[in-house]
Amino acid sequence: MVIGGIEASLRRLTHYDYWQDRLLPSVLVSSGADWLCYGMGERTMIELTRAIEAGRNISDIRKIPQIGFYCDGKCRTRDAVFLHSYENCLKDKKAFAQNFHLIETYANMMHPPVIVEPVGKGYVQINPTLPPATTQEMDSFWDLPFTKLPHPRYKGKRIPAYDMIKFSVNTHRGCFGGCNFCTIAAHQGKFIQSRSEESILKEIAELNNLPGFAGNISDVGAPTANMYGMHGKDVSICERCRRKSCLFPSPCKNLDRSHERLLRLYSRIAAVKGIRHAYIGSGIRYDLFLDEKGFVDESSRPYLKELILDHTSGRLKVAPEHTEDCVLKLMAKPSFRLFERLRKEFDAIVSKSERNCELVPYFISSHPGCGMREMESLSRNPALKGLYMDQVQDFTPTPMTTSSVMFYTGLNPSTMEKVFVERNPDRKKQQKSFFFRKK
Repeated sequence: MVIGGIEASLRRLTHYDYWQDRLLPSVLVSSGADWLCYGMGERTMIELTRAIEAGRNISDIRKIPQIGFYCDGKCRTRDAVFLHSYENCLKDKKAFAQNFHLIETYANMMHPPVIVEPVGKGYVQINPTLPPATTQEMDSFWDLPFTKLPHPRYKGKRIPAYDMIKFSVNTHRGCFGGCNFCTIAAHQGKFIQSRSEESILKEIAELNNLPGFAGNISDVGAPTANMYGMHGKDVSICERCRRKSCLFPSPCKNLDRSHERLLRLYSRIAAVKGIRHAYIGSGIRYDLFLDEKGFVDESSRPYLKELILDHTSGRLKVAPEHTEDCVLKLMAKPSFRLFERLRKEFDAIVSKSERNCELVPYFISSHPGCGMREMESLSRNPALKGLYMDQVQDFTPTPMTTSSVMFYTGLNPSTMEKVFVERNPDRKKQQKSFFFRKK
């Protein structure tokens, strides 16, 4: 039995389950599966399937990258990193926080070691990830003859989730933003893996063959739409890097933040026959093209202008997440001053265009470190005056994130410092209510 997908990936080691409010062991233990294929598993599944078909022995299969498995007895794998046992984590929240700090560090490395976590009378072993997929490999995944239609058993039924994505196109995978509440890097990786322009344009041209397509692409994007094609200027530095985020606490000097390639892609998409609009429904990182002084390079302002005027349907949604720096630091998000700069540039572009566009910010309440005082300060921030303020959510812990570890342990796993956590349901509702109070 082989398990995979995002749920299994995020539960590959000891994790906090919010709905049961307790630590659970690796999903390999609870499911009884033979193998766990974690992350984006195309290459791993091919190698694992071929190994099983060829009758390779178990010890050989256990060397395949990007898989996990459970074994009885003691681990004898050389050069493995050993974590605290599941049982120790149950007894000591500090041990769980220390485990997670190591897991997250290695999950964001290009060449991580084997990770071993004792549990019960055996151990779970998680092998290192494969290197980031090349453009040629990415194209080979997407160039398969997908119909982009639901399974025939859904014939005649409306699927709301399908309505959202049926006319959307993925350009890349991965995210180097490193937000503490996000699971994308834990599943897709920190390093951006982009498709070629030709592969993307081919898929877009074929949208014309789908029933109901009227020339409007709902999203040309990915986890973060404007990371397409971005990478380190010197790849050898990336291969040694142990940073969780290329943007926090400040942008990496080795990061190429140019949006020129993305602008060329948008131009080529607009020239495809039958395409009327190509919207960007995915999130964007404005700290890729802005700092507190202004635009970071020559491609930055043209990108923001085209994004606002040509690729939104009237609302540009961005995610500052909070206004208070003490909370933003625990989220691994940039200072709110950067959002204030974005609003200034947004208003300037919109006023010159005489277009009716809105800037819509996303916020999170009850994140670790956030109390009533921080929410009251958010609600009174003058930079939010006149903005549409219903894009909000109450923090909900998910497995394999720094924020969920802080929620469970009350500790910041990277520093082991104590963190305030609001767990009371009524006070969590009260925090969220600040978004809807009249100022």
